[in-house]
Amino acid sequence: MAGIGAGGKAVDAVQAEFQRAGFFLTPMLECAFETESQGGAERLSLLERRLPAMGTRIRRSLKPKRVALISVELEAVAQKIAAMELGCPVVLDSGKPFALDGLNGHEAAKRLREALAIRID
Repeated sequence: MAGIGAGGKAVDAVQAEFQRAGFFLTPMLECAFETESQGGAERLSLLERRLPAMGTRIRRSLKPKRVALISVELEAVAQKIAAMELGCPVVLDSGKPFALDGLNGHEAAKRLREALAIRID
């Protein structure tokens, strides 16, 4: 993910390496989706209900220079997130999240690295 290999490393080690590279990963939801039991409409509803709190946390606590969406799970709410006043730009992959968890995750990671290489002052 984002050029950081996870092969054989503990989750904490990967997170530390990710942060040393200048990234901070934060989840939208406190608990992961239960793939079998939560359908598309329920997932979308959960994400949409979480948007205001997530926006407030980004604006008040995290205060990043940029926000990049990195999961296909966020595609349905990507434009809503991009329209929020987060205090920083939202970096998207042609209007969609960078699908690091998709079939072509390596290609998405390459595009993410390219997008993040563009300086924003």
